Amino acid sequence: MSSPSAARRPLDGLRVIEVGQLLAGPFAATILGYFGAEVIKVEPPAEGDPIRRWRALKNGKALWWASLARNKKCVTLDLRKEEGRALLRRLIDKSDILVENFRPGTMEKWGLGPAAIKQSNPALIYARISGYGQTGPYALRPGFASVCEGFGGFRYVNGFPGEPSVRPNLSIGDSLAGIHAALGILLAYIGRLRGETGEGQVVDVAIFEAIYNLMESVVPEYDGLGLVREASGSTLTGIVPSNIYPTAEGKTIIIGANTNPMFARLCELMGKPEMAQDPRYRDNVSRVEQQTQLDAMIGAWTAALPQAEVLAKLEAAGVAAGPIYSVADMFKDPQYHARGLFETVTIDGEPLKIPAIIPQLGTTPGRTDWPGAELGEHNAQVLGELLGLSGSELADMQARGVV
Repeated sequence: MSSPSAARRPLDGLRVIEVGQLLAGPFAATILGYFGAEVIKVEPPAEGDPIRRWRALKNGKALWWASLARNKKCVTLDLRKEEGRALLRRLIDKSDILVENFRPGTMEKWGLGPAAIKQSNPALIYARISGYGQTGPYALRPGFASVCEGFGGFRYVNGFPGEPSVRPNLSIGDSLAGIHAALGILLAYIGRLRGETGEGQVVDVAIFEAIYNLMESVVPEYDGLGLVREASGSTLTGIVPSNIYPTAEGKTIIIGANTNPMFARLCELMGKPEMAQDPRYRDNVSRVEQQTQLDAMIGAWTAALPQAEVLAKLEAAGVAAGPIYSVADMFKDPQYHARGLFETVTIDGEPLKIPAIIPQLGTTPGRTDWPGAELGEHNAQVLGELLGLSGSELADMQARGVV
């Protein structure tokens, strides 16, 4: 793990206030903090962010927290109290970026909406993440990732024909919204640098829109031809061959030989070079019409060979193919280590690997300086040093539950 005194990062000098809980907003702030921003995470005093106790625990602490809350200064404020909101306002006024993912209207109810903040900090970039966005008839609906993945169209195409839709065992809607929020914040920051007034702006990210943004050609295909993209199991509609195939020991591999040259090389490997010139398989449009038959032929070939052997043959021939990895497989693979995708932090005196955050930058890379902090660990530093509260003031506020 790099030290805080290592090379400069692109967002050094920017201060981010993160309010809200769970995943979408915090993940956006994690990205910013990894690349140098000072992130101050504001949590409720009693229990903090629920992710502190979600999923796998070790010594009573969520291992996920070490990753998601890395590089963040954790402070506590009870935003249900006027004093807590006043302290948050002071923090916001000293910052460049605010990330919040409360239900729309919550920050306005507290007197902390964009219009109010603009009076004292017009340069602030105000990023808001919610299920359905800040406007529209559904804005006030609760919007967890699971629901928004369905509303955004992803769940409809994910699964097998004729069966209920399938959820990947990840909150991809939240993570995608966090990535879109980080992108929007950086675009707004560039706009602020280039603008004549130096003012910030609101970045409005809806989880369902982050999903919708990944839906490729479904909109023009429906509008232009009336086509509705359906679930297609392990295949990819309109692109052939691209599927999973069995191997001799019962494992599966993925082959994506959907360009004409790559398909020709696959045919050579299978001992059927003539297929590449057969009008039924000559181009992708033709292959789509023969998908079932073609997948059966490829599957029969792969099933006769061990996984390692068939993958070696495909790699040597320049055909895109690979295994389906678990996290245990990732830990064993040299490519993950060569790319620096595991970083080591120390939790309760023990080393713990957490994932590096991409993209990889050549001269100003991101890094993890420390894992997720304890609840309120940085109260004295942030509220004391940054806002100027004395030790007695902090002790009094803590006794009254403000911090």
